[in-house]
Amino acid sequence: MSQAKAPTGLVRRDGFAVTAAVPSLFAPTPAAAKRFIEYFAAHIRNPNTRRAYLFAAREFADWCALQRFHELMDIEPLHVAAYIEQLSVRLAKPSVKQHLAAIRMLFDWLVVGQVVATNPAAPVRGPRYTVKKGKTPVLRQEEARELLDSIDTSTVIGLRDRALIATMIYTFGRVGAVIKMRVEDYYTQGRQGWMRLHEKGGKRHEMPCNHNLEVYLDAYVTAAGIADDFKGYLFRSSRGRSRQLTTNPLAQADVYRMIQRRAIGAGIKTRIGNHTFRATGITQYLRNGGRRELAQQMAAHESPRTTALYDRRDDEVAVDEVERILI
Repeated sequence: MSQAKAPTGLVRRDGFAVTAAVPSLFAPTPAAAKRFIEYFAAHIRNPNTRRAYLFAAREFADWCALQRFHELMDIEPLHVAAYIEQLSVRLAKPSVKQHLAAIRMLFDWLVVGQVVATNPAAPVRGPRYTVKKGKTPVLRQEEARELLDSIDTSTVIGLRDRALIATMIYTFGRVGAVIKMRVEDYYTQGRQGWMRLHEKGGKRHEMPCNHNLEVYLDAYVTAAGIADDFKGYLFRSSRGRSRQLTTNPLAQADVYRMIQRRAIGAGIKTRIGNHTFRATGITQYLRNGGRRELAQQMAAHESPRTTALYDRRDDEVAVDEVERILI
């Protein structure tokens, strides 16, 4: 495995420490090590992307160490291609493409910083991968309704969970954007409830609330007593088994565990996750006559092809058709 040097004086952002040791491959000089750190600390803004790309860079450095490549200038396109080919044996195509993107972009950064002369990953091509339908499990309309109705709303925790799930369904919001919402991001405009979501890439996305969502949010905010805490988080974690809310936001892992508990309680056998409700909302909107271009706008998707991945109406058609096989 590659040895590492541990530069100091680095920053911590979004709970993710970028003070982690720099692989020796990328630290032939202090200037090179600093350039490596700046790439992850300053250039990559999304914490999830930062974590994934840092992991990919370390994996590549470890592989190079095993191949006895200890200098950056020793690495050629053939070596990167061999590494990608080896990854293809044990990883899915999307993961392989992500690793290649991480390596390519890191070397681009090093080239601009004059650490290396050329990018050995530039000419390397990843595996072909075409997706026409997303893999995210989607709930049928009656299942989503049963899930919401099954939640015990006699406690503020139950009201919070129902409001959170409903927010993801009715706004098509990503879980990462929903749990970052502040109380002020749920507001009234023209006698209509509105939600403000801060999506990926710094995009601020606003849309009106479905009437059911308004009811759920109002009940939760009132029970939680947070209506005047405008800068506080909207969906808050609870303190142990006390059933008392803290001032901290829920983490994505907490939301996932909550969803699993609620799904079991509702008798839902579909293996759902945080992203299920975004896909469910989009699918039901389209199934009830919604237009795909408006769904794209509501979901804050850059491309209509992304919205198409969430359109799972054909799943129901397929189920109906197989029942025609009468034997």
